[in-house]
Amino acid sequence: MQMIRAIVRPEKVDSVVDSLDAKGFSAFTRIDVFGRGKQKGIRIGPTVYDELAKVMLMIAANDEDIDEIVGIVEESAKTGSFGDGKIFVNSIDEACTIRTGERGL
Repeated sequence: MQMIRAIVRPEKVDSVVDSLDAKGFSAFTRIDVFGRGKQKGIRIGPTVYDELAKVMLMIAANDEDIDEIVGIVEESAKTGSFGDGKIFVNSIDEACTIRTGERGL
């Protein structure tokens, strides 16, 4: 079991969610976040915006689905410009459903 954290542009999040849903990956957590990457924000004239609005989608998935989900996110979030985002994949040791006490996804 893996946790995918995809940080994407706010204007691309609907495209990402719709693409995931179309392929049967409908469960996620959405969090509005702020941050910057290696470019340290953007400069427009004399003004520097060093914390940019992004959206983080957290998706718990089975190991065999990781490559497909990452590919869907990359394809649907990409604009080709700086600031398209980042995808992180980490192992989940255990998951527990609060309502039922069931363990696993």
